[in-house]
Amino acid sequence: MGKSQSKLSADELAELQKNTYFEKKIQYKGFIKDCPGGQLNKEEFQKIYRQFFPFGDPSQFADYVFNVFDEDKSGTIEFKEFICALSVTSRGRLDEKLKWAFQLYDINGDGFITYDEMLQIVRSIYKMTGQMVRLPEDEDTPEKRVDKIFRNMDMNKDARLTFDEFKEGSKQDPTIVQALSLYDGLV
Repeated sequence: MGKSQSKLSADELAELQKNTYFEKKIQYKGFIKDCPGGQLNKEEFQKIYRQFFPFGDPSQFADYVFNVFDEDKSGTIEFKEFICALSVTSRGRLDEKLKWAFQLYDINGDGFITYDEMLQIVRSIYKMTGQMVRLPEDEDTPEKRVDKIFRNMDMNKDARLTFDEFKEGSKQDPTIVQALSLYDGLV
């Protein structure tokens, strides 16, 4: 799907409807309007995030999210990758969202989230939100937030989180569950 085309084939549409939570309304025309080449690069993706977070710097966080959307690691997001990721983040079940979030935090893709990986993501979130969000004192810096997360989630205290630790710990953390529901019903 790397080339520009104005319509999805019937087979492509059927596959996306089968594999996403979008039954009928798949916004291919809007995607092609915004991305005439049929692909979204990192700079364009960052631009989208800047529209939603004008008071902070979302560029680093957008890069991390881009890397998860770009499943084939081609350096661009094609429509199928875009709509599949959007389906999970905006309409997926909690377990699907947690799997997606785990991929975001597991920057090097080794199946674990290290303290440093989580700190990189949390720093980028704090940078993105700027002063828009008032945080409790025990979470008012990225380091405090990550310390708290690891205290609650790292059950075997090995300084890295497995998917199961992340999943179970996230379900116990209302802030994480709320953040994962942020895009519910958005599209």
